[in-house]
Amino acid sequence: MEHCDVLIVGGGPAGSTLAWALRGSGLDVAVMDKRTFPRDKVCAGWITPAVVSALELDTQAYARERVFQPIHGFRVSYIGGPEVDTYYNGAPVSFGIRRREFDHYLLQRCEARVLSGEPFKGMESSEGAWLVNGRIRTPLVIGAGGHFCPVARALGAKLGRSESVVAAQEVEFEMTPAQSAACSVREDMPELFFCEDLKGYGWIFRKNGYLNVGLGREDNHRLSEHVAAACDFMKARGKIPVDTPDAFKGHAYLLYNHAPRPLLSEGVLLVGDAAGLAYPQSGEGIRPAVESALLAARVIRGAAGDYGKGRLEPYQQSMMRRFGERQASPGLSDRLPAAFRNFMARRLLATHWFTRNVVMDRWFLHVHEEPLEPLTEGAS
Repeated sequence: MEHCDVLIVGGGPAGSTLAWALRGSGLDVAVMDKRTFPRDKVCAGWITPAVVSALELDTQAYARERVFQPIHGFRVSYIGGPEVDTYYNGAPVSFGIRRREFDHYLLQRCEARVLSGEPFKGMESSEGAWLVNGRIRTPLVIGAGGHFCPVARALGAKLGRSESVVAAQEVEFEMTPAQSAACSVREDMPELFFCEDLKGYGWIFRKNGYLNVGLGREDNHRLSEHVAAACDFMKARGKIPVDTPDAFKGHAYLLYNHAPRPLLSEGVLLVGDAAGLAYPQSGEGIRPAVESALLAARVIRGAAGDYGKGRLEPYQQSMMRRFGERQASPGLSDRLPAAFRNFMARRLLATHWFTRNVVMDRWFLHVHEEPLEPLTEGAS
């Protein structure tokens, strides 16, 4: 029988950040993941300065052996519409990373015990604690396994049934010299293309010789057809090589305002995509994942070994303060006729003011939100 004080199921950014934030707490923390790191992870792959700050990332050390592409601007349009460039002078507004490298780095840095190659098979209550996989005894289980997290399922989440998800497909590959010459996208200026019906967007991120191409939609009906059409458009415009690999991989996630999942129960917390935290307009999940982990770490430290639902409730409260209330019903814009909404959005997307101040600054970069203070080792 194996024992630990905290068992984190999932070694991605949420899980590894939580383990890192619990260093020096005196707690025996273990991270379980069905995969062995480094592993490939479907994701566009960019982080904002707020993430760098929250993680106290040593960017110089990180960039020495890994992709860390400074981003100074974005080119935005709807597919086939006018393109608007938004460039930021000064410090980078984002950084392109490869999730294979980024996740492995964070997991190694957290210094927790890692149980790799072990899938979560189930948990049962046993003498005031949880027995996971029939062999690991712990008073606290953290669900950090992404959208399809089995711990979320154990809490009653109806994965893929009662949930309205965003589905995405993408491919990331290292370009040959010929492919690099055929790609007109600048390394420091990713390109974003909103779908004609505005139910999703595609992207092209070029970073240190790698190219990431993908598309995500709130409506996953005929997703592959939308992806193929977007790629044909990008190739015709000379933005991506004509021989871009077609081995697209898919993933899904929940937008925060529509996610019905509970955040906690007796001896259980959900963080990151397992809790459904992606930003509604951009779908970004890394910053919410990191911040949810830091908020969870503060509550866990303060619980002093008592992980009853009442003691964990401050996590729910801090999440509401940070991310707002879940949206139980459609907002005003959702109630407007689709044709009118789409017409206005297209007109606005063609303006520099709206593209910079709303699309990029507010929806994608969240510059209006102060970075969450990092949790220094030994804090309570």
